[in-house]
Amino acid sequence: MDIAFRVPRSEDGLAVHQLVEQSPPLDTNSLYCNLLQTSHFAETAIAAEHEGQLLGFVSGYLKPGQSDTYFLWQVVVGEAARGQGLAKRMIQALMARESMASVNWLETTITPDNEPSQRLFKSLARGWQADLSVDVLFDRDRHFGGRHDTEQLYRIGPIVR
Repeated sequence: MDIAFRVPRSEDGLAVHQLVEQSPPLDTNSLYCNLLQTSHFAETAIAAEHEGQLLGFVSGYLKPGQSDTYFLWQVVVGEAARGQGLAKRMIQALMARESMASVNWLETTITPDNEPSQRLFKSLARGWQADLSVDVLFDRDRHFGGRHDTEQLYRIGPIVR
C-alpha cells in the first residue's frame, strides 16, 4: 500500500476525530481539539494517507521551555493500516523533518496495560540507540481521581539520527 506522509490541514480535523473514535481504547478529544491539532500544531504533527483517505495521525508539540523535547500527544492508526508498522514510520518521518532537527528527546505517556504502545516506544529507542526511562507522570488516584489509568512518562533520548 502506497502511503503518503504530509503536514496535516485543518480539513483533516474531522477525519482525525473519527479515526480516534474508531480506535478504542484511545482517548477521544473534542473535535475542536483535533481541529487545533491539525491547524495550530500542524508543523509538529503528521498525517498518513492513501488515495485521499486518512490512515494515521500523530500529534504533539515542542515542550514550552524545552525546545529540544518533543511531547507526542497521540498516535492513531486506522484499522485498514494496522500491523504494517505505520505508527513507527509516521514518528520517524516526523522526527526526520528539518524543523525537528533540534529535538533530542521524545516524550509520551502510556498506560501500564498498553503493551503495543510500550513495544513501539522501546523499538524507537533501540533504533535511535537512545536510553528509555519510564516514570509516573499522572497517577490514577492523585491526578485522575480514579477515573483514568495512570499515565507513565516514556522519555527517549538523546536521539541519534
